[in-house]
Amino acid sequence: MVQENHTTVASFIFTGLTDRPDLQLPLFAVFSLIYGMTLLGNLGMILIIRFDPYLHTPMYFFLSNLSFLDVCYSSTITPNMLLNFLKVSRGMSYNGCLIQYGFFALFATTEMFLLAAMAYDRYVAICNPLLYTVIVTKKVCVLLIAGSYFGGIVNSLIHTHGLLKLSFCSSNVIDHFFCDLLPLLKLSCSDTHLNKVLVTVFGSLFEATTFTITIISYFFIVVTVLKIRSAKGRQKTFSTCASHFTSVFTFHGTILFMYFFPSSSHLLSTDKTVSVFYTVVIPLLNPLIYSLRNNGVKCKLLQR
Repeated sequence: MVQENHTTVASFIFTGLTDRPDLQLPLFAVFSLIYGMTLLGNLGMILIIRFDPYLHTPMYFFLSNLSFLDVCYSSTITPNMLLNFLKVSRGMSYNGCLIQYGFFALFATTEMFLLAAMAYDRYVAICNPLLYTVIVTKKVCVLLIAGSYFGGIVNSLIHTHGLLKLSFCSSNVIDHFFCDLLPLLKLSCSDTHLNKVLVTVFGSLFEATTFTITIISYFFIVVTVLKIRSAKGRQKTFSTCASHFTSVFTFHGTILFMYFFPSSSHLLSTDKTVSVFYTVVIPLLNPLIYSLRNNGVKCKLLQR
């Protein structure tokens, strides 16, 4: 029997972070500041790397792409959240919701793969320094970036197509501040078993692949660094990886908590808090982490 899409919901309404009226304006001010700093920090990072020949290396090429992703990532979620605080718009159309989720999945998954590519770059630079320029060529960098976006596009299309198959025929109130996959699955009146299987299969595949690449890269980095006799040399080498490791830890930690721990093990308010962290706060933290921990970027900022 052919199944039809009986979607009757034309739009969705978000409950937002809180329903307390006295917190709407303070939260609007806080998140407006965070979003402004996110744009300033990441766009500033891109411009510094773009116009400084000293920074035209693979590491900074990846870093500029990470900043671009963070701008897109944050801009997919934050502007509509700010409108929700002002009650200018508490909802989104059905098509708009799917588009928002599609771009969110695209940028989040692409960043996951990009962080793994950056770990590989650091592995080659530290473990095979004499062959670094031979292995990590411009062509290889472009291929790694293209592969990251390909992974993001595949994951986004799979889950967005899955959402198109669902019916939303009862409540249109999403107990969240953006169109995330799990709240939408809870809201659907269709059988969401296949969607949950896709989340588990592809989520586990992409997370396991990127996290394994990162862990293996850092394992060999640590082994190599421990062989350095000079304490100063070990410290200098570790410092080049500290900023990237911090970004990886915060990003993967929040993703694992949200999508791979049983939903019954944490409260909805906790889910929203963690969601704020990886959709709004992490895009702000990345330029701060890299500018403060990276000597190349730090020097260029001080010169300005």
